[in-house]
Amino acid sequence: MTAPGPTEWTAGEPVGVGPWQGEWPDDPRYDPELLREGDRRNVVDAYRYWRRDAIIADIDARRHPFHVAIENFGHDHNIGTVVRTANAFAAAAVHIVGKARWNRRGAMVTDRYQHLHHHPDVASLLAFASSHGLAVVAVDNSPGSTRLEQATLPRECVLLFGQEGPGVSKSAIAAATLTVSIAQFGSTRSINAGVAAGIAMHTWIRQHATLTAAW
Repeated sequence: MTAPGPTEWTAGEPVGVGPWQGEWPDDPRYDPELLREGDRRNVVDAYRYWRRDAIIADIDARRHPFHVAIENFGHDHNIGTVVRTANAFAAAAVHIVGKARWNRRGAMVTDRYQHLHHHPDVASLLAFASSHGLAVVAVDNSPGSTRLEQATLPRECVLLFGQEGPGVSKSAIAAATLTVSIAQFGSTRSINAGVAAGIAMHTWIRQHATLTAAW
């Protein structure tokens, strides 16, 4: 494994920690090259010097039972932000619906530690949700939606977000178990999709997560 450089954050001054000082730990989770060269990755301090597969395994042991899906029929630039936020909240997985390719820059390399799935269309996402016992919750300010601030989100669910502009597709809304909207008070018609995803995920965290497990 090659130790990542400062570009995992941004170009410029290195971040993270330098080479391990003192006797090396006798723990298979630690990566010898990172111990020798330093760890400049975008990870919390508890994962410094750990191998990537060890980090994923540790998160897997305590991931939350909500999934996140975002429609990508026109190369939405918010997907990286959604992935990064899903990683922060330890979502079970992120599902990309539509085009398989997406701009990973906004993910800040967190996609390396987050399970990602691709579905060519909404129907295949719905089939996945049904086979895994997941309720589909569309997040969209469409008529008839329930206020997110007043809704109780299912514990095991897929939070589905649409593209910037058109929002969640009509076929997805029609098939969703629940559609929720985020209360707005200004002049804009809609909230940025990446921001909306963060609000909805945090609502799930507030309702269902064990906060003592947070960093």
